[in-house]
Amino acid sequence: MVDDVAATCEEQPGVSTIRLDYDHESQAPAIVEGHASSVEGWLFTGIVPYMLARNADVLSRPAAFVDYSGATLLSALVRLQHEGHDITRLSIDTISPADVTTTFVEAGLPTDRLRTLGYRPDATSRKVVAFHRRGPAHPVITCISSVHEALRDEMHVLRLAPSVHSVRVALRQLLLTAEGQAQEDAQIALGLVEVDGEEGLLREAGALGGTLAAFRGGTHLLVTTRGPLHDATGGFTGLPMLARLAAHSAVARVGFGLGRSSAEAESLARRALARARRIGDVAAVLSLRADTDIVLESVAGAPTGAQNLSVLARRVGLSVPTLEKLLEAREAAGGAALTTREIAERLAVQQRTARRMLHRLELAGLAERTGNLTSGSSGRPLTLYRLTL
Repeated sequence: MVDDVAATCEEQPGVSTIRLDYDHESQAPAIVEGHASSVEGWLFTGIVPYMLARNADVLSRPAAFVDYSGATLLSALVRLQHEGHDITRLSIDTISPADVTTTFVEAGLPTDRLRTLGYRPDATSRKVVAFHRRGPAHPVITCISSVHEALRDEMHVLRLAPSVHSVRVALRQLLLTAEGQAQEDAQIALGLVEVDGEEGLLREAGALGGTLAAFRGGTHLLVTTRGPLHDATGGFTGLPMLARLAAHSAVARVGFGLGRSSAEAESLARRALARARRIGDVAAVLSLRADTDIVLESVAGAPTGAQNLSVLARRVGLSVPTLEKLLEAREAAGGAALTTREIAERLAVQQRTARRMLHRLELAGLAERTGNLTSGSSGRPLTLYRLTL
């Protein structure tokens, strides 16, 4: 199926694809994490792997999925009818009951003897298999590969394959979203940097994919675009380069401006630098249009005391009590790596919430991944993190 969808996508000029398949839908988030740096957009072959990746909070680029209703469902009905099956008595999963009804009504088919199970976030392949087994011996239409594998020796089951039309519709949606993201990422980002010395400054500019030039009054001008700046700041939540510059300079102030033209970006950078000066000797500010300023703060070394925790909490977008619990977890583990499940249990939150928190800490340089631990079930492996805050 992945090959067929990829082949349809590659009919579009300028589109190249990376084929990434899986043995079970639960592997989708790990696949996305493992290839995030090599893609500009994600096209999933169905809603299930898409929702698993989205709920795991691992999608950092535009994403879409192929819709199985409409043309895809109709092509499956035609195939079943050609095989001699009664297409008014079916058991269908994943597609919403409303979409199934609409497709059947438009085709002039009755719907009173259909059994449908729409997609739900808590759905598992085991539950979907149980749904099909509970009903009469109708032919089954499934959107889930693992369900097809479980039922194919028991009953007539057809796994939906996306129609060419459905793939093209999903691809157009993805390309429009990706184009908008690309235009946004291409916005000009100008940074005005004040430091006592230039040690490390050229290296930091290179890490941002930018160029460095002298500016007025001993200030340096750093020119880059929104995309690299967004990545380097963890989604505009912190500026790790500030701590590295402060290690060599008593004064390290950075003012970034993000605009649609160089003139607009420079004006905003001036405003950002002015605010950084008011904050103190070590500060970074990002100024956006509509009078929006984001203070990017960096904490060098391990923070101690309530004041440093408060600064760190504002920087990573977590509460002080949450950081205190994380510190307790780190001490209890004796500095050893912890799984996302252990962190979630310590914080009394869901695992996906814990993953999101750890991702923020990782971007800020306050946590590091050390590997994966197989959970012993069909779910995704548990990521191991060492807390360094």
